[in-house]
Parts: sequence; C-alpha cells; structure tokens
Amino acid sequence: MNTRNAALTRSDGTPVRVLVVEDEPDLAEVVTGALRYEGWDVRSAGSADAALREARTFRPDAVVLDIMLPDRDGLSVLRDLRAEQPHVCVLFLTARDAVEDRINGITAGGDDYVTKPFSLGELVARLQGLLRRAGMTRERAAGSLLVVGDLELDEDAHEVTRGGDPIDLSPTEFQLLRCLMRHTRRVLSKTQLLDLVWSYDFGGQAHVVELYISYLRKKIDSGRAPMIHTVRGTGYVLRPAHR
Repeated sequence: MNTRNAALTRSDGTPVRVLVVEDEPDLAEVVTGALRYEGWDVRSAGSADAALREARTFRPDAVVLDIMLPDRDGLSVLRDLRAEQPHVCVLFLTARDAVEDRINGITAGGDDYVTKPFSLGELVARLQGLLRRAGMTRERAAGSLLVVGDLELDEDAHEVTRGGDPIDLSPTEFQLLRCLMRHTRRVLSKTQLLDLVWSYDFGGQAHVVELYISYLRKKIDSGRAPMIHTVRGTGYVLRPAHR
C-alpha cells in the first residue's frame, strides 16, 4: 500500500460518503474498514431494502453494490437508486465467473465492477477513479506527520521516532505501524490488517501479521512502556503508553 499524501474529499471539503451493500458480514466489515482508512464516511447494508432506506438518509456519493443479495438482485437496486439519486456512482461486486452479471451490470448503468475475490487496493482505486471522473471530489493536502504519545511517523520522509530516538523500519513494518497509528485505540483483526497493509485477497495467512507485529514490538516497545497490545481473540491495537 502506498503512502497517501492527499485525501480525496467531496467538493465542499467534507468526507466522501460511500454505502457498502454486501450480505456477507465479514466481507462488508473488511471493505468498510478499508474505505474508512481513506478518511471516508462509510455505512453498510446487508440487503436491498436496507440499502435503499440507508441511501435516502445518507445520500452517498458512491455505492459498492453486490449483485447477489438475499431479497432482490443488485440490478433492481441500481434502478431504484438512480431514480432517486441519478448521479450516484455505482461499483458492482460480482462473482469471478459471472460474465453475464458483469455485462448486465454495466448495461444497466453501473459505472464499474470488481470480481470476487479482489484486492482492496483495486477497489479503492476504482472508487477514486469513479468519483474523480464524476467531478464530485477534490484533493486535500493531508498532514504527513502522525503522532501518538511520544511516537511519531513522518509519512513523506518515511521516518519514525519514539521519544526523539530514530527507529529503523522495513517498508512493511512502516506500513503496518502507519496503519495502526491511523487507527489509534481501534482494535484491528488479522484479516483487516492483511487487507489494509498487504492487500491480500481474502483468506490471507494470519501468521504473517503475527510475525510483523512481533518485529514491530521489538523496535517500538523494547525497553519502553508498551504501545502495541494484543486483544485476545480479536486482534491488535495501538494506544499511547501509560506514564
């Protein structure tokens, strides 16, 4: 995952609004987490009817829409969405071998699609492209310095210090720490970290996360009050050290 130097916002400077319509809870959680990582305002719905209700109040700029939903198909949801919000961007999620679904989705007015399983990096890039082409967004310079307690990470310079002492990190360690710092006090599961840092397709190997967390702890926490914590059965969280 590349370091982000600018955030994509709505034209009025407020966060981009994205509605994720997906009936698989685990997948919906990972996708919404990745989009929130971009600084966007994200909501989710697990059915067609719930999606339409949410869209009426949330007024999203873009919708990530699964074609196969439990109550109605995504194509009918698209028609109803566009009837009320004609300019909303719609990106379909389809099964890898469902060529007919992809054709029908684009023919029905969908703006783009990705096939399952997919890379979260690709999904985010597709949404960014749709929003830019629709003229709904603008780039906003983002601060390059992340600070949590006495830990500082400079995104532009790729430098990390704790208590003023420089810490040498590998590129992967840097991206993992960056992710944890951007989600300070929020517990991230191994699956979320795999997708946010490594952009693996779903079902990546959790031991990779455990290995790199151990590397980070040796460099960030060794000899100091710990900041990286394990939440048993859930994942990992970074918090300011207790003094």
